[in-house]
This record gives sequence, structure tokens and C-alpha cells, in this order.
Amino acid sequence: MRELVVVSGGTKGIGKALAEKFAQQGYDVAVCARSQQDLEDLKSDIESKYQVNCFIKKTDVADKAEVLEFGEFVKKIQSPIAVLVNNAGVFVQGNIISEEEGTLEKQISTNLYSAYHLTRSLAGKFLEQKKGYIFNMCSIASLKAYDNGGSYTISKFALLGFSKSLREEFKPFGVKVSSVMPGATLTNSWAGVDLPSERFIQPEDVAATIWSAFSLSDSVVIEEIIMRPQLGDI
Repeated sequence: MRELVVVSGGTKGIGKALAEKFAQQGYDVAVCARSQQDLEDLKSDIESKYQVNCFIKKTDVADKAEVLEFGEFVKKIQSPIAVLVNNAGVFVQGNIISEEEGTLEKQISTNLYSAYHLTRSLAGKFLEQKKGYIFNMCSIASLKAYDNGGSYTISKFALLGFSKSLREEFKPFGVKVSSVMPGATLTNSWAGVDLPSERFIQPEDVAATIWSAFSLSDSVVIEEIIMRPQLGDI
């Protein structure tokens, strides 16, 4: 039985690169996203290229009930879970004192609560296995406030705190936890920005770095992964 890699927000950007990277290495993948068509396109592409299974479920991760439904969907696959990547997220520009009402709630629900609820849903599997790896896709904004990114920064600081707490809780059970803090990465969040692609981190580089961390021996974990464009933050 092939092991399973679970990726939230897995049809675009870093999530898609991760799903493809692990599928290329022979892992089945389970992916959620909001667009059914994007999910079906990903499933067709991965299964034809890599001869593994790609399990898909349409999910709005800002909705707790849908996140929990995705968790149950994953458990019904009945495969050992090698990796959970809490990748789904949203970036809404704005300053704390002037952003639209509800901006904080939207980003907290998507960037923090989705990871919290999905991890709790699958925690029993990891504890039963006494192994596995959880990668939480934080951000440079988890370490340094973004200009015009007030609530986004708050949500990512909170996600890093969640990830650090998970690391301590799972430590005795053989389950690894890493916080991943990429800087500006060439995804839809930067669509329309007049900068060359070379100025950004490529999603494939983030996926390759996570694969490298995952590939280490059982006796070591990289607790934090910080990545920036070569020329620095944008």
C-alpha cells in the first residue's frame, strides 16, 4: 500500500508543486481546493504522469465543516499518512486601521483555523502510526510585518505559534513538524506585479526544499525553513 501525502490548497502555486513532487516520488496524494475543475485537471495530470492515485475533494477551507469533511474523506482512504501540508491560504492587502471589516476574520479562518482543524482531524492517524510529518506553510510575514499586510501578518504569526506548539506536542510520538517561511513566491498572490519571474522564489524550489527535509533520517527534524529571493524581500 502506497503512503499518502495530504495537501490543502493543492491545485496552484506551492501546493500544486508539492503534490507533483511527492507524486513523482511514488506517493499517492489527497488534495483539496475550492475549484472542482482545477481539482479534476490536477487529478488527470498527476495520475497520467506518475501512475499514482490523486484523491480530490472540493473544499472551502474557510468553512470549518468543510475542512472536517475533508479530514474524514482522507481517513476513509485508509492509507498511512506520510505527510500533511497545511498549505491553503489567502492574502488580502490592507492596513489594520483602514482595512475592510471582516478582513482579519477571513484570513484567520483560511490561514490559521483551516490548519488547526485539519491537523486535529488527522492527529489520531499520526499518533497511531507513531510517525509522519506535518509541514505548516507559514511565511516571512510570520517573522516580519508586511507593509500593507496587517491582518495577513497577524494570521501568519499565529500560524507559526500553532506550528511551534504542534512541534512540542508531537515530539514524543515520532511525528515531525516543520514551519516553512517562504518569502515572495511566484504564485497568483503576485499576479499583475511588474517584476521579472527571477525576482521571486519558484514554487518548485519550495517543494524541493520540503522534499529534502522530509527525506532526512528519523533522528532529525528541521524545525524552521526560511526562504527568500536571492535579492531579498519584495
